Amino acid sequence: MLTSRTRSARLPLLLLALSCLALPLQTAQVRAQAAAQQTPASASFPKISLTAGRSTVVETQFDITRAAVTNDAIADVLVPSRREIVINGKTPGTISLIVWGTDTRVQYDVIIEQPITPLEQQMHQLFPGENIQIQVNTDAIVLTGQVSSTEIMLRAAEVARAAGSKQNVVNMLQVPGAAESQQVMLQVRFAEVNRRALQDAGVSLFTGPAGYKNWTSRVTTQQYPAPTFDGQFGPDGELVFSDFLNLFLFNNKYNVGAVIKALKQTGYFQSLAEPNLIAYNNQEASFLAGGEFPIPIVSGATGNVSVTFKEFGVRLNFKPTIAGDLIRLHVKPEVSSLDFNNGVLLQGFRIPALTTRRAETEVELRDGQSFAIAGLINNDSQTDVAAVPILSQLPIVGNLFRTKADRKERTELLVIVTPRLVRPLNPDEVPPLPTLPGRFLPSGDDIGEQLQGGGGTIDAPPVEHRASNGTSAGR
Repeated sequence: MLTSRTRSARLPLLLLALSCLALPLQTAQVRAQAAAQQTPASASFPKISLTAGRSTVVETQFDITRAAVTNDAIADVLVPSRREIVINGKTPGTISLIVWGTDTRVQYDVIIEQPITPLEQQMHQLFPGENIQIQVNTDAIVLTGQVSSTEIMLRAAEVARAAGSKQNVVNMLQVPGAAESQQVMLQVRFAEVNRRALQDAGVSLFTGPAGYKNWTSRVTTQQYPAPTFDGQFGPDGELVFSDFLNLFLFNNKYNVGAVIKALKQTGYFQSLAEPNLIAYNNQEASFLAGGEFPIPIVSGATGNVSVTFKEFGVRLNFKPTIAGDLIRLHVKPEVSSLDFNNGVLLQGFRIPALTTRRAETEVELRDGQSFAIAGLINNDSQTDVAAVPILSQLPIVGNLFRTKADRKERTELLVIVTPRLVRPLNPDEVPPLPTLPGRFLPSGDDIGEQLQGGGGTIDAPPVEHRASNGTSAGR
């Protein structure tokens, strides 16, 4: 049984034990406050920058006990000594590095940058002093910065295109005096002239049924149609003329005649097309003025016939590249027409051939300048001669037993191309569409005229309003 004296003696001992337990807790709180003062709550940590594939050494003022990074795929760390850390950059990115000491903790932001590619080194060697930055990814090569001339801008894009054959090149280099417009309107004029000449000469001699002393005869080279005999030879026979040609002579007394082919033809054909196209920078545009003709195709052993269509006419493909104050054009004009003379006959279908004249070139010029593609000349000359052996070799008389046909054709194509930099029109710049009021219709009944703002000119303000604003209608 405890007495009151014993209780009073144990009370100081209990208080002493509680004070001993509270001392470590206070020490831990002090250390936590000191660590909080060394590691600020903000995210502004010292930065360490290095290039992927390289290493750097970081020295500390305390002994290192442990170090860690957030992503060892971007960079890893080594601790070769008590106060040195080696950081090895692997791939571009940003990670955190935390270093612990005995009673200290420090954090860094490690930035791994993209290494200088061989393409960028080549650019700096070829174009010293030019501000050219290169960003390379799996799909494209992007060129940014400023260069001193258009020639360097185009050459840099060609070097990048040759270095990455499977990657798209996005040329965003800027040059002094570059145009704001990124759209090109191409005015193209096609002029085709076709001249043809034809000359035929020939004679066919004949005697009708019951002719001279009951003789029936005919002399022809079969190059031109000649009379034929219908029925039996004799008094009841008849002459059938499929073509009298140009000159026809016949003697009723002696029943002798001649059919003469003497013809000269000349032809002239001219075709003109003026298409206008608008394309964005580095985007291809095409134009076709013509049509399509069907082509039957027999498939496999089943013999099924399907029909596909082939285009013909005036075609233009072009791709503009705006390089500062210059426009580089890749132009491919083509003119084709149907040629039934050289076509083929397939299962009762007449499939025509195509006569095509095509040119493909790349030029550079300024806004409003023109270039011409000429010399697309096609000359065709054909001579057909038919003669009766031996008789055609006789002097003077031999011409009666000989026929001749001369055909000549000359086609010339001229293409004139004019590029222009264009921009969209503002609402007050749109010209009014031409309208012709009806002669017998009263004015004022149209719904468009009753609309607020006027409907006589579509998508354009009235002419009076435009004149008051001082804006020309043809602007």
